[in-house]
Amino acid sequence: MTGRRLSTVAAAAGLSALLCAGAAAPAYAKSPSPTWESRALKLKDAHKKAQGEGVKVALIDSGVADHPALDGKVTTGPNLLQDGVHKGDAKFGVHGTAMASNILQAAPKAHILSIRVIDDDPSNDSDLRNATDNPMARAIQYAVDQDVDVISLSIGGDTMGDTFDEKDTAALAVASGANVPVVAASGNEADELNDTSYPAAYPSALAVAAFKKGGAHADFSNVHTYNAISAPGVGITSASNTGGWEKIQGTSPATALTSGVVACMLSAAPEHRLSPGQVRTILTRTAHHPPGGFNPVFGYGRIDAAAAVRAAAQPPREETKSRAHKGAAHLAKPDGIEPTQHPAWDVATLTVGLLASAAGGGMVAGAVLIARRARRTDGPATGASPGQPF
Repeated sequence: MTGRRLSTVAAAAGLSALLCAGAAAPAYAKSPSPTWESRALKLKDAHKKAQGEGVKVALIDSGVADHPALDGKVTTGPNLLQDGVHKGDAKFGVHGTAMASNILQAAPKAHILSIRVIDDDPSNDSDLRNATDNPMARAIQYAVDQDVDVISLSIGGDTMGDTFDEKDTAALAVASGANVPVVAASGNEADELNDTSYPAAYPSALAVAAFKKGGAHADFSNVHTYNAISAPGVGITSASNTGGWEKIQGTSPATALTSGVVACMLSAAPEHRLSPGQVRTILTRTAHHPPGGFNPVFGYGRIDAAAAVRAAAQPPREETKSRAHKGAAHLAKPDGIEPTQHPAWDVATLTVGLLASAAGGGMVAGAVLIARRARRTDGPATGASPGQPF
């Protein structure tokens, strides 16, 4: 994995340095209920129909620490890093514990399989960057072998030509072939370079953008045509690896919440065994659409969990028979693994700049031409998959 980076969190400030703007929010003992994100997703109505019963969600992240709210709901899978950090250590599961709680907020009766592939401490970057294997690909394969129903990836990296990985595509193909939806974070760099992020940019992944309270775009949430859907991602109530609760932000919690919604959809209609394509279709059809039905900011819109769960009971039929192509001839690469390209938004020198209005919460989008340059490797910069958590 040449040029790959597995950095996660600034050591001094922990998770909040990565997920939260400004000073870290203090941890607190009890999770408030209901949260704004649960209201925005309409989880109360969704839970009348399903709560993720019988569904196993693979959380491929930094591990999950012990927490009262997670007791009996998480199985600890393999640690694929071999970096000397183990469950119970202060640096274990900072990001992953938060993600587990976000999944369970949306699907309280689901079960989580935790697989550790990233480290919360960037001081381990040098060893991880030189890894010869691909922990994320191995984790996806392991998850499929364990018969999981959903895979949640709140991790990723930038693309300057070095983050597309054939092992990733092979692992994602295994998941797709096993009928397992893969949910991935869009990325947190809209207010910087707005880089393309893998695994979100792979066609088989369901890429999740983030919005803030009131429905406006979260300033950091990447703007790309691969975005499929958007979910709450600012001020999200999340479990701390120290046993308390804190507010975080990022496309990470948006992705975890979406994975929980998918778990509810699957448990609402277990007889149908929804495919990744059906999950995508239901989520995008039932979302609160932006003007025009789709845009690179929100994808097909903000998730409506209640509507998605209802629609899962009568899923759209998938057409499996091939149909003759009618139109001009088109030749593609025969290996089928060409990286996703989005000419209108992120090829060559085009980056989207987003300016949020502090007073009104509005947003102005402007296309800014910049010279593509080599990605920095210091600080909390996003590298490559598995990469830093969003």
